[in-house]
Amino acid sequence: QVQLVESGGGSAQTGGPLRLSCAVSGHTVSSNCMGWFRQVPGKEREGVARIYPGDKSTAYTDSAKGRLTISRDNAKNMVFLQMDNLNPEDSAMYYCATVVRGLCVWSSFNHFGQGTQVTVSS
Repeated sequence: QVQLVESGGGSAQTGGPLRLSCAVSGHTVSSNCMGWFRQVPGKEREGVARIYPGDKSTAYTDSAKGRLTISRDNAKNMVFLQMDNLNPEDSAMYYCATVVRGLCVWSSFNHFGQGTQVTVSS
């Protein structure tokens, strides 16, 4: 059974950093597509970053490029999202996610954690 547990959310100031972590069990991060999504009330959940299995190639949504960095630690079986130069528009519930049997594209993500809240104040 795939389990994804996020941590590291909280409050941050505009321009500041925050690092989210995702502990994964029942699933090997190095050989599966992993990602981060976010959602604000009244809007659909959107993918912000994903990391491909194997060579650690990454992909980002336009608003995340240059500020958010996804990475993984194969030995710890964890995935991270480093968030820099935060702005209030980054405030959202952030979800760790993975693809079980599918392509590494946004629409294929089919397992999500419970989420961790990020609030950025100006």
